[in-house]
Amino acid sequence: MQAKPAWWKESVVYQVYWRSFRDTNGDGIGDLPGVIEKLDYIKSLGVTMLWINPFNESPDKDNGYDVSDYYTVMKKAGRMEDFDQLVAETHARGMKLMMDVVVNHTSDRHPWFIESSSSINSPKRDWYVWQDGVHGGPPTNWRSYFNPSCWELDENTGQYYMHSFAIEQPDLNWANKEMRMEIYKMLRYWLDKGVDGLRLDALALLAKPQSYTDVEDPRDIRYLTHNPGLHDYLQEMNHEVFRHYDMMTVGEIAFATPELGALFVDEDRSELNTLFHFEVADEMPEWDMVRYKQIQRQWAEALEGRGFGSQFLNNHDHTRQVTRYGNDTEYREESAKLLATMIHTLPGIPYIYQGEEIGMTGVRYETIGEYKDIAMINKYVEEIGKGKDPAAVFQSLQPLSRDNSRTPMQWNAGRYAGFGSAEPWIKLNPNYERINVEQAESDPNSVLAFYRELIALRKNNPVMVYGDFTDISGDDPHLYVYVRELEGTEWIVLLNHGEEAHIFTFSEPICGSETMNLKLVLGNYESTSSTWNDEDRKMELRPYEARIYEVVS
Repeated sequence: MQAKPAWWKESVVYQVYWRSFRDTNGDGIGDLPGVIEKLDYIKSLGVTMLWINPFNESPDKDNGYDVSDYYTVMKKAGRMEDFDQLVAETHARGMKLMMDVVVNHTSDRHPWFIESSSSINSPKRDWYVWQDGVHGGPPTNWRSYFNPSCWELDENTGQYYMHSFAIEQPDLNWANKEMRMEIYKMLRYWLDKGVDGLRLDALALLAKPQSYTDVEDPRDIRYLTHNPGLHDYLQEMNHEVFRHYDMMTVGEIAFATPELGALFVDEDRSELNTLFHFEVADEMPEWDMVRYKQIQRQWAEALEGRGFGSQFLNNHDHTRQVTRYGNDTEYREESAKLLATMIHTLPGIPYIYQGEEIGMTGVRYETIGEYKDIAMINKYVEEIGKGKDPAAVFQSLQPLSRDNSRTPMQWNAGRYAGFGSAEPWIKLNPNYERINVEQAESDPNSVLAFYRELIALRKNNPVMVYGDFTDISGDDPHLYVYVRELEGTEWIVLLNHGEEAHIFTFSEPICGSETMNLKLVLGNYESTSSTWNDEDRKMELRPYEARIYEVVS
């Protein structure tokens, strides 16, 4: 069943992690004026929407995901005037702006929490999750994402508050309607200022478990998510906010299976437009072609005729895709182009994380002291506290550190990679002298040039957005081959994810004739024939080769 057309379904989103994008005032931290300065570059990619990571006022314990004032701009990021200019300049270039909003928790420095923690009888006490301790300890054995316990004792009142992430990030109590109405008021404030989309952080955690009791395995923190009441909150949020604006919503939905995920985006349920699931980024540590294809098939089937998904392999929380899922040495450019081809041709909205479009790689610093990632640092402290070898713990945590993707954007080969005039807040990847935007702009066959071609194809060919999806490669461990079809237009995408050549044999003609005629739409190798006609239906793909063909009569 063909999806209903909508502007947001045709989006290509570019994620800007502003603190690592461009520093204009020489403090070593990127800022909103830096984003404005680079809008022409972003526009040149062909993307239609910017997603800006949190910029509200914050003590910055978790890089802005600990908000202390929802209505102001963090001083590190700039001023409200800078935000207003960013909205205006983005719109002037025909693009839209998506804001990252944290609604599961606040900072412990937020006035709401300061009031809530002032007394058990505080009018805002029930705006957060408070519980009495048990036998002199925390209420339950639940973990948080960043700590061994999700409970912290408040000495002033003698009760524990819940924090699903850092100790400084107390969870809001979504069961309190007064609090929910304040969140909706805040969302309307930013939408009225011109924001076109909302990326909603940690949505799966809004509804808390109904019973505060120990769990058998506290390390499997799924118990923090998908609890009763969650969909009621989202439908209320839609009714109070989303339906009144021509906007796009995407929810960060941890532990979403295809069946669960479909509930969030089913167009008849009035919740979200689309979602991020993490069956790949969180649950597939290394490349696993068979598993990846199974995930894509299951999601395509679950969402068909119901709703729209998203496609991504990296972001500010996950290491760069060419390092984690490709080959960042001998085949860096080929594998970067292959992964891009896959993300932009599979069903769903493609997301590009800054620097991905030039094939930036993950970084490995030499010492734990060089890392800023609170999740990694806390885990390191916890593990060596158990008596484990510090060197072994450090080595085990390096590959998936969130800092792998947070190094400064590599604009040129000059000092600080063109990021700014001062030493950046986090160390540069030393390969910036050969991998940077300036170099890519000078090379007509660069990863950057390939991204521009891919994005232009999506804009001009509805089959990439709305086409039916059929995987014809089965469980081949190296080759991924699928068909997108829309109203008589058929495209075949062939991907060889490996360092050896592999042959794909079409088991039957795609268009019903004995001879298949294919016209090359795009390939990531220069020497690729523009047409293909072969009665034995065999095609050899080189290492990390990607091809898109159109079936012609």
